[in-house]
Amino acid sequence: MPFSLYDITVPSFRQTLGAVAGLLDKAEAHCASKAMAASELIEARLFDDMFPFSYQVKSTLVHSIVALNALAKGVFSPDLTPPPNTFSALRERVNAGLASLDAFTPADINAYEGRDMRFEFKDFKMAFTAENFLMSFSMPNFYFHATTAYDILRHKGVPVGKRDFTGQLRLKG
Repeated sequence: MPFSLYDITVPSFRQTLGAVAGLLDKAEAHCASKAMAASELIEARLFDDMFPFSYQVKSTLVHSIVALNALAKGVFSPDLTPPPNTFSALRERVNAGLASLDAFTPADINAYEGRDMRFEFKDFKMAFTAENFLMSFSMPNFYFHATTAYDILRHKGVPVGKRDFTGQLRLKG
């Protein structure tokens, strides 16, 4: 059975964003149990030259929802707005992203197959087809940021494991 562009993107984005929502819950619970300021995790980084946890969460939304919405315009540019700085604001964004994913139909996404898509940042431009943009640019970035968010929490002692990262599996039946 062939997979459509929708099949490859939306369910995978939904699964991992659901897992990110769970990571936020575990991070907030960890802060409460350790009497730790939320900012210690929200602003945490693996290395000084990397973006913080909040940016990683925001970027999962940018490379899923924002990327899918950009297909209609044919242009994607980085979101340079600051990330939310509270667990509740991060959770609100993730929940809104999950709701947005639920609104997409296979026909919505599959209609973009073969269409031109461009990444633009200032004077830098890269040309793609919609499917190559999603599969070679957005999805790798999406998983990078989800993994980095997980890794930051793990590094900071939040009790998360592989099941927390994989989220709700799409089982047969």
